[in-house]
Amino acid sequence: MPHSSFRQDWLSNVRNDLLAGLVVALALIPEAIAFSIIAGVDPKVGLYASFCIATVIAFTGGRPGMISAATGAMALVMVTLVKDHGLQYLLAATVLTGVLQILAGWLHLGALMRFVSRSVITGFVNALAILIFVAQLPELTGVTWVVYAMVAGGLGIIYLFPYLTKAIPSPLVAIVVLSGLAIYLGLDIRTVGDMGQLPDSLPIFLLPEVPLNLETLKIILPVSATLAVVGLLESMMTASIVDDLTDSPSNKNRECVGQGVANIASGFLGGMAGCAMIGQSVINVKSGGRGRLSTLAAGVFLLLMIVFIGDWVARIPMAALVAVMIMVAIGTFNWDSIRKLKEHPKSSSLVMIATVIVVVASHDLAKGVLVGVLLSGFFFAHKVGKILHVGSKAEDEGRLRTYKITGQVFFASAERFVNAFDFKEVIEKVRIDLSRAHFWDITAVSALDKVVVKFRREGTAVEVIGLNQASATLVDRFAVHDKPDAVEQLMGH
Repeated sequence: MPHSSFRQDWLSNVRNDLLAGLVVALALIPEAIAFSIIAGVDPKVGLYASFCIATVIAFTGGRPGMISAATGAMALVMVTLVKDHGLQYLLAATVLTGVLQILAGWLHLGALMRFVSRSVITGFVNALAILIFVAQLPELTGVTWVVYAMVAGGLGIIYLFPYLTKAIPSPLVAIVVLSGLAIYLGLDIRTVGDMGQLPDSLPIFLLPEVPLNLETLKIILPVSATLAVVGLLESMMTASIVDDLTDSPSNKNRECVGQGVANIASGFLGGMAGCAMIGQSVINVKSGGRGRLSTLAAGVFLLLMIVFIGDWVARIPMAALVAVMIMVAIGTFNWDSIRKLKEHPKSSSLVMIATVIVVVASHDLAKGVLVGVLLSGFFFAHKVGKILHVGSKAEDEGRLRTYKITGQVFFASAERFVNAFDFKEVIEKVRIDLSRAHFWDITAVSALDKVVVKFRREGTAVEVIGLNQASATLVDRFAVHDKPDAVEQLMGH
């Protein structure tokens, strides 16, 4: 690593990075515990994972200032594996997830993000914000007015404190003030300690206790593959969002490899698989964290807090953390996308809304993105398919008609191409000029076959001219209208 970039990544923003890391560590604790509960494992599995992944990714990741740890998206994928086979299989699956992610980085699969449109990313982010908010609702149902008052007070501090000073991150102030109040007034409300037993020792290196055979691989591979895809999707999207927030670039392929290394380490230290966290990364950036130091600080502070001052951390009221998470949800949601629904093309808005609905309904980020990408592709093909014009003029005293085709001929426009010709016209010869057209696939070639053969059946001679190099290659390979039995081949006899 060149000296200048080392300084830039680690030492250019020390005070803010350390403070932001502290806020993130505090916000990571309840999340890691909550995600452990979702996955059906002990709280320490999520906490060790978050410490381990954040610490390793600080060195190996491709995006300074991005936070990676145990996440809800990943926890949702693990549920059935843990229920059916137990924790050791989850640890093995975590290691395999890391291996698959390193492979993805080496194969430069980060470049596939080009196929994920802006509307899909916006939908993904909005859905995540809704899921983060929904995850707070159990803490706000069937509780006393004191909890609501605490959450409201917390949100008040979070949004108003920055007007006094931005030197200390406001979420940290909210957590400290509300914890102090709850302890001083002896309030009977849920605390972090009620979520589950906090670990009191450092994680140790252990090999997952599973039989090393094909049977094990069959059990963990499907889960690991899903984890790797969801993890990389969320990480790539988070990297794009942090790129936008900080106006700086990131290395997506290095990020894939970095996530893999971090997950392998997590699996061997008794943690679950994780990935980049949009919410935490937003907290980090909004709290002033920019460099790798903020990610490392988050991991180290997290471990120190749970091991050495776990008793104090256990007394933090959940209401304070709910307030922080609501801020994350509000900050993560792209409000602009709602305001601009009328301005944006209908197809873009539809892709965004469909992505949100599928993610929120299925709690599965990968499904939402898949639906969004497929819809984007469908709308794109539909739009391009419309860009086809067929003009014609009679020549040679009505004995010849020249059809001039302009535009793209492929599966979405092939039918319009065929319908543009008049096969009933009594004429000696037809010339099809394709100098301004491009043939993309075998559907287009078979449409041309259909046109030529139909004309010949009516006794009209056909001449095809002007094919560009790429289209001509496709037509030469797949067209049948020049073959002796073209009519039979086309009619399927």
